[in-house]
Amino acid sequence: MVKIITDTTSCLSPQIAQKYQIPVIPQIIVFGEESFYEGVDITIEEFMRRLKSSPTLPKTAAPPPELFAEQFRRLAPSGEPIICIHPSAEVSGTVRSALVAAQDFPEADIRVIDTRVVASPLGAMVQHAAEWAQAGTDADTIAARVQAESARCRVYFLVDTLEYLARGGRIGGAAALLGGVLQIKPILRLHDGKVDQYERERTHKRAVARLKDIVREQIAMDGTGYLSVLEAGARPQADRLAAELGQLVQQKDVPVFDMPPAIVTHGGPGILGVGFFAGN
Repeated sequence: MVKIITDTTSCLSPQIAQKYQIPVIPQIIVFGEESFYEGVDITIEEFMRRLKSSPTLPKTAAPPPELFAEQFRRLAPSGEPIICIHPSAEVSGTVRSALVAAQDFPEADIRVIDTRVVASPLGAMVQHAAEWAQAGTDADTIAARVQAESARCRVYFLVDTLEYLARGGRIGGAAALLGGVLQIKPILRLHDGKVDQYERERTHKRAVARLKDIVREQIAMDGTGYLSVLEAGARPQADRLAAELGQLVQQKDVPVFDMPPAIVTHGGPGILGVGFFAGN
């Protein structure tokens, strides 16, 4: 059976990882001189507490190749193909680390996929790949299906303040001041592997309403939309948005996921977003 590997930017639940025996490689979070393996040495809750109180922004680093090598050494002797499914190389060095590690296993069939996305849509693809593998689907077919799904992934999100984007060098200080004075709320998206601005709204309320419009306009309505809500320090809003979107697109039980620290570091507390698969 094909083996699947992913990392913590996928928002994959521990239950799904355990059910399908999927190794989830941790990202590295750095606060000053302290380094943590995400989900191992530091929880999302602790990360959020530190982020709010830290005088300087934390940094994120991709897992070192050795973490992948550990899994390759364990899985490669079975002779089964290994498919590593990871976030955009534009926002993370995870793909590179996996490729570097794979070079030490020339006899193994190791495939590293840059999905160009991050967060819950990435996790959905990982789960699907594991389901296909369990059903006996071959590696070529699984890889092709993952690539096809990645082209349909959409992630849109709002930030509570532009301060963190400005501090992280994503926008200039003047733009941050403008947003604070006029309450301009940018709708951000992950596009072609990068975070960029999609639209602007004058208030948070209007931005949330626009998020719902975007989902309704773009999501696949044939049952393959896999809609989820993303949040960081905005759980009540996220739960409410999930309920409203579920009725809007007729999807029962829209899941709510914590945003991975790699995005929260630049967006700050108060992120609210959506992840889904677009229609063909």
